[in-house]
Amino acid sequence: MLIEELKDYGPMPVVVNIEEATKTNNTFRTALWTGKHLQLTLMSINPGDEIGLEMHPDVDQFIRVEQGEGLAKMGYNQNDLSFQKRITPSDAVIVPAGTWHNIINAGNVPLKVYSIYAPPKHPWGTVHQTRADAMAEEP
Repeated sequence: MLIEELKDYGPMPVVVNIEEATKTNNTFRTALWTGKHLQLTLMSINPGDEIGLEMHPDVDQFIRVEQGEGLAKMGYNQNDLSFQKRITPSDAVIVPAGTWHNIINAGNVPLKVYSIYAPPKHPWGTVHQTRADAMAEEP
């Protein structure tokens, strides 16, 4: 199946132009595919905004930048994010489970990324229009 709209297609087999889907997405977070062992989400982070400091104890995460410029911050303590790197299109950020991290939009256009979580982090069909919506659903 080739996707026709941005919605959760998991766990069905699917083929997607991930660059196009990522750049088309205008929500803070949309789950595009959720399976038993991994999840693919699309994110659009507005200029000056961020994902927000977080840590997933049992989830590895892969983040790929398709548009914009940002700053990746990581560390093993939420008060010491000593790993900091500028990120630009085609960069990938690998976040090991148990690592505190944040991605900040440091540019003047939306930062468009896709993220792969293994195992899945968000419920099937997740759509967060804004970061505030995402924060309201966090436990």
